[in-house]
Amino acid sequence: MQRYPTIEESVGETPLVRLQRLPEASSNIILAKLEGNNPAGSVKDRPALSMITGAETAGKISPGDTLIEATSGNTGIALAMAAAIKGYRIKLIMPVHMSEERKAAMRAYGAELILVSSQDGMEGARDLALTMEQKGQGIVLDQFSNLDNPMSHYRGTGPEIFRQTDGEISHFISSMGTTGTIMGVSKFFNEVKPEIEIIGLQPFDGQSIPGIRRWPAAYLPTIFDKDAVDRVIDIDQTEAEDTMRRLAREEGIFAGVSSGGAIAAALQINREVENATIVAIVCDRGDRYLSTGVYADPIV
Repeated sequence: MQRYPTIEESVGETPLVRLQRLPEASSNIILAKLEGNNPAGSVKDRPALSMITGAETAGKISPGDTLIEATSGNTGIALAMAAAIKGYRIKLIMPVHMSEERKAAMRAYGAELILVSSQDGMEGARDLALTMEQKGQGIVLDQFSNLDNPMSHYRGTGPEIFRQTDGEISHFISSMGTTGTIMGVSKFFNEVKPEIEIIGLQPFDGQSIPGIRRWPAAYLPTIFDKDAVDRVIDIDQTEAEDTMRRLAREEGIFAGVSSGGAIAAALQINREVENATIVAIVCDRGDRYLSTGVYADPIV
């Protein structure tokens, strides 16, 4: 009998595509890893399944349990999908100002949403998740300290990129939020080709870019190791949004704001180097940002 894959098996193996117009005349190649092609629409599908599977293997959870997670959006959608696949209830805590599409997607997968104020933000959401766990209301997977998060990229994203570029990658660019992507990919590249430059992105101080964070020291993800990142680039929110819109209109790649930041950084590196193969993570799709109005502004 023919064996057919489950939805779980469709996570990963995302396309790596060359930008054609944004780089203009250059000796470099800029490649975008289209993580929005994952079934729940973002790079976070990888760690979501990895964290649940890892907790099952360790005997910490079993189907029917209630999971709790603080999330700014993509991780929540991915965990809601993974919980539905594997038979868990899930409560997701997020700031109220996150886009309506993100909230609706989580509810569509059956998640219960708990909203905290914009002032409390992700820090408040993380504190509430731990409080709820202490009260016995569920089990926190904690993407910020869970090693199964970066391990999903060490086993998946990194090897995929290396194979797709035939090992020619010279620069890797990723937004830094939870930091799981950049930590796992950096670990893999350091083992197979240490000269690859690992570049992380954070917003300018005081700015807000969904999916990219400048964490207060007390809330810095414990999975993060600053020595695994060769260079940190501060990204301007307006530049990230402008590049996101250009990416859609000039390249046909419909992505979110943090992806605009990643491509903006790739274009900056493109102006600095020659004969390089630059890979940037396009972490999600643009449709979950439409209600925020970021695609309504014209390109200047």
